[in-house]
Amino acid sequence: MSRWGILKEFWGFLKARKRYWLIPIIVVLVFVGLLLVLSETSVLAPFIYTLF
Repeated sequence: MSRWGILKEFWGFLKARKRYWLIPIIVVLVFVGLLLVLSETSVLAPFIYTLF
């Protein structure tokens, strides 16, 4: 199964179960995860750490 297939299946789950309120939670979790990954190898790491 491809990465896009998983996203399509997840979107179908959200539509079928009317769970649209999960979308902002997932977006925030992905954003925080990306910040953590980028802060490990970035020159901006000290500035990112001050946000938390």
